[in-house]
Amino acid sequence: MAPNTISLNRKVFVINELGLHARTAAMLAKIAQQASGRVWIEKDGERADARQVIDILMLAAAQGDQLQVTIETPADIEYLNKIVSLFKSGFGE
Repeated sequence: MAPNTISLNRKVFVINELGLHARTAAMLAKIAQQASGRVWIEKDGERADARQVIDILMLAAAQGDQLQVTIETPADIEYLNKIVSLFKSGFGE
């Protein structure tokens, strides 16, 4: 990220029983891929590209884990909000 880049982030909790598995990671990546800038998911200092399902799965996020979702482009706030809503809804599970 460039030094003068403004980023926005939100903390979320994994509430669904199975955590972030392949289907939920795909749902998350689909939203992140629509953003014009980068979208990151972070857990315990490990950062994943939210556009990549395999990167999301490598975080091994389980029920109860706290994550941080970050967007690098303020214009992508809509996608940040959609991702936060996914987490709040437990990915519909």
